[in-house]
Amino acid sequence: MAGKFSAGILLFRRNSGDIEVLIGHMGGPFWARKDSGAWSIPKGEYDPEQEDTRAAADREFTEELGLPVPPGAWLPLGEVRYGSGQRAKELTVWAIEADLDPADVVAGTFEMEWPPKSGRMAEFPEIDRVEWFDLASAHDKLGAGQRPYLDRLAQYVAQS
Repeated sequence: MAGKFSAGILLFRRNSGDIEVLIGHMGGPFWARKDSGAWSIPKGEYDPEQEDTRAAADREFTEELGLPVPPGAWLPLGEVRYGSGQRAKELTVWAIEADLDPADVVAGTFEMEWPPKSGRMAEFPEIDRVEWFDLASAHDKLGAGQRPYLDRLAQYVAQS
């Protein structure tokens, strides 16, 4: 497949019978004033020829949130492909039932030229905030390519 491979971890918890998921608002100037579709499962790219998918998910969670993956069973939610051509992505996600305090997150950073064509590099957080959302709210906040994982998680929880 042309394109990129990503792996991530979707933390979830049960709160008074509701399922909540932990997602992060994408950092940087392009996402600063956006909300709907501007949140993401903690994830990142990897090379499948050089790294195991689960190891990549673990590494990316730690890089993005600055915290180790909480203990818990890794529940495979499978793969989703979205985009096309060179922009196509294959995302593999696991769910882990665990709690995490968003205040403990120390987001990783990235550099980019900002303002555009200024020749100056600026550093931005990969994720500028992390919050728990019920599944309906998370569905609005996540990018469309990641939304199928919410349905898969709901199905898993309903069967357990």
